[in-house]
Amino acid sequence: MMHSKSESDVTSLAPSSPPRSPKRPTYYVQSPSRDSHDGDKSSSMHATPVYNSPMESPSHPSFGRHSRTSSASRFSGPFRSSSGRKGHRKRVNDMGWPECNVIQEEGSYDDLDEDKGLSRRCQIILALLGFILLFTVFSLIIWGAARPYKPDAIVKSLSMDDFYAGEGTDSTGVPTKMVTVNCSLKISVYNTAAMFGIHVTSSPINLMFSEITIATGELQKYYQPRKSHRTVSVVLHGERVPLYGAGAGLALSSTGGEVPLTLDFDIISRGYVIGKLVRVKHRKHITCLLVADSSKNKPIKFAQRSCTYT
Repeated sequence: MMHSKSESDVTSLAPSSPPRSPKRPTYYVQSPSRDSHDGDKSSSMHATPVYNSPMESPSHPSFGRHSRTSSASRFSGPFRSSSGRKGHRKRVNDMGWPECNVIQEEGSYDDLDEDKGLSRRCQIILALLGFILLFTVFSLIIWGAARPYKPDAIVKSLSMDDFYAGEGTDSTGVPTKMVTVNCSLKISVYNTAAMFGIHVTSSPINLMFSEITIATGELQKYYQPRKSHRTVSVVLHGERVPLYGAGAGLALSSTGGEVPLTLDFDIISRGYVIGKLVRVKHRKHITCLLVADSSKNKPIKFAQRSCTYT
């Protein structure tokens, strides 16, 4: 509700004002009272003076609608870009700040974390597969380079310690000729590989008469360094071996006699180039023909043409 000024009030104010600048009329701002929340619609009127310059304004800003409006008028003006062109007018909120268009993202960041985790796992798997592929190629190259290095095995001699044939019966009581043999075989092995050592062994070494094994033995496994020679000895033994029908061609007496025999076995070598991951294996089959005489105690020397190496 507005109240008009009385004439006495105007007269009392006139002398106090300077003569050169007439006093501007005051205006009133109506603000709601605290009782308005309780249903009371009464309001209070406050006079707000008008200041001629910013120096006359109070030190504390007013938080009324006038201050918000003036603040809004300051920020709601046209904005200019860095290139000097006039930008569009932005909306202003209640606090006087320009409003910005906020882009709202839908969904959570869990999917992004899962994608990163999946990508990380894929990278690890690809790196592992690449390492396996490179190691496989490297192993194949090493294996191919080590493959040609086969050990050389040469049968040197056979010493016949005991060679006896006589009549007897087998375990079932069948009469037949039987042979007892005890001899020693010497083999020379040379490792040609310069990069790795080898483990040498053999299959059963058989001494045969007319396709019947009369003595047998086996080379015990041993390790041989690279680029080295070694001569090994193997004992062949046979005790009362029945010959059955083949014994008819065996002519032995107390004075001795020559008996054609055959020596047959395999030399097996394994080279561990990179541990047990990369290894090479070689097998050499050896067959030798000899003639044994029980009356002679000298070792039987094997010539190069007496044995076949395959």
